[in-house]
Amino acid sequence: MQVYSTTILKDANGRRLKGKLNTLEYVFRFLDAYDFTADVNTEINDAHESKTLINASVLGLIFEKINGYKDGSFYTPAYITMFMCKEAIRKAVIDKFNIDYNNTIQTFEDVKDYCAQFFKKDDLLRFNHTINNLKICDPAVGSGHFLVSALNEIIAIKSELNILCNEDGKRIPCEVIIENDELYVAYNEGELFEYQRQDTNSLQIQKTLFNEKQTVIENCLFGVDINPNSVNICRLRLWIELLKNAYYTSEGELQTLPNIDINIKCGNSLVSRFGLKDSLKSVFKNKEIEYSIEDYKIAVNEYKQTNSKSKKREVSDIIKTVKSNFKTNLDSKIKDKVSKASGDYENEKQRLDNLELFGEKTKKTETDNLKKLKLKAEKITKEKDDILNNVIYKDAFEWRFEFPEVLDNEGNYLGFDVIIGNPPYIQLQKMGTSSDVLQQLNYLTFARTGDIYSLFYELGNNILKKKGLLIFITSNKWMRAAYGESLRKYFVDHTNPLILIDFAGVQIFDSATVDTNILMFSKDKNRQQTKACIIKEKVLNNLSLYFEQQLEISSFYSSESWIVLTEIEQRIKSKIES
Repeated sequence: MQVYSTTILKDANGRRLKGKLNTLEYVFRFLDAYDFTADVNTEINDAHESKTLINASVLGLIFEKINGYKDGSFYTPAYITMFMCKEAIRKAVIDKFNIDYNNTIQTFEDVKDYCAQFFKKDDLLRFNHTINNLKICDPAVGSGHFLVSALNEIIAIKSELNILCNEDGKRIPCEVIIENDELYVAYNEGELFEYQRQDTNSLQIQKTLFNEKQTVIENCLFGVDINPNSVNICRLRLWIELLKNAYYTSEGELQTLPNIDINIKCGNSLVSRFGLKDSLKSVFKNKEIEYSIEDYKIAVNEYKQTNSKSKKREVSDIIKTVKSNFKTNLDSKIKDKVSKASGDYENEKQRLDNLELFGEKTKKTETDNLKKLKLKAEKITKEKDDILNNVIYKDAFEWRFEFPEVLDNEGNYLGFDVIIGNPPYIQLQKMGTSSDVLQQLNYLTFARTGDIYSLFYELGNNILKKKGLLIFITSNKWMRAAYGESLRKYFVDHTNPLILIDFAGVQIFDSATVDTNILMFSKDKNRQQTKACIIKEKVLNNLSLYFEQQLEISSFYSSESWIVLTEIEQRIKSKIES
């Protein structure tokens, strides 16, 4: 293989390598030229070698290129994921503190002021517990970029609130900030933190960061993707984030990494057999199953905590049994429904046949009723066949029970606090029979000429908890195009749009010329008070500041085109319309 003209590889004299190499040798030498393990804050000055650092964001991009990635999906730049995570997660934290502690809390500064009043261990642990209860999901998770950004944001939030504590409930003497999608840790004096194996204080900080990341990954972050390679890449990226803060135990062993794969799952997010309101109670009342809903949730938690292979198999069997029983139970209910409808028809038909047998005439109302019963039985039978056998459900993902963390103790579906991501952009009319499949699922936002990301908006809202938050970056075509009318109507009728940023002609993705926007809404009544702005220039490092300076309050109240206007333009528009 010909060596790349600007390769990082060097010859024996330290000059850039030229010529050709065996393919495997080229790959191995290329990988060996980078340092994947050192902290980004650490300079590598070795007498014999100096390697270029490669951070997790670049590694994620490499993973996606290797994977071939999904058609219609693009790698989201770091400044976008940082902005989106900051806006959505901080708003979710504000809402939680408002509900749990003080209903006068309205801003993040209010949260900081509130936390500053408390200093006891129990208070700090209580605040941490509140944040650790956040449930954040990316339903098209890809390489896990958004989840990594969410992880960093939660750690930075705890640091900013001064509640980042070690396992003894003591604050660590460090500040954690995010730069270019990477966590930077500095002592209060300003010196950058570097883990020193023999230093007790250094160990405490490293251990705290490791434990915090593990807690957030296991309790707060959830992802689904139809591509199994993407699922594996996402798991790996989260492992790498933990590995950055791995530490040596008192026995001199590197701390074991946890089982984190349980929250990153493979399936078609858009397709489910069973509704979110389907009851779980009957499943756990079944005499064949020994477990309660609480047992199911405990089993899931134990799976994450245990390092014992035999215990893991035991717990895994419990989880599989419960899930299988749930499916079997619902399948049985569907079949019972068919049996009843068919029985009603057959019984009525037999009754009318008997009347004719004895020479009695049947009334028109009776024959009409028989026809209705037959149609009903045929309809329910078809529905049963669709649900149990239809290819539609080949890769179905059952949101109803796959994540027990978002169920209450009665098994009722509660939902996520935050849905975040960059769903794929694929025109439905180019998806062939797959589009026909999606049309059968009765999405309100489905439009044959529309795009699949519209369905992800609707799905995201469905799986949110009440007043939960969704933030997506997608194509902005829905704002004005005719096919976007059903999506605009859905937003007006079913959501409360909070933020709308239209990037207009400013290109966000390096690999695609797609005009994009960012929309954040809550699952709430539409207040018609959307903070909106148009981005007219690239603002890579100051998107938050630019947005705050340029935003206008807009009222989106219909399915007509959504156009972001300045205050003056809004006045002119109002006068013209009046």
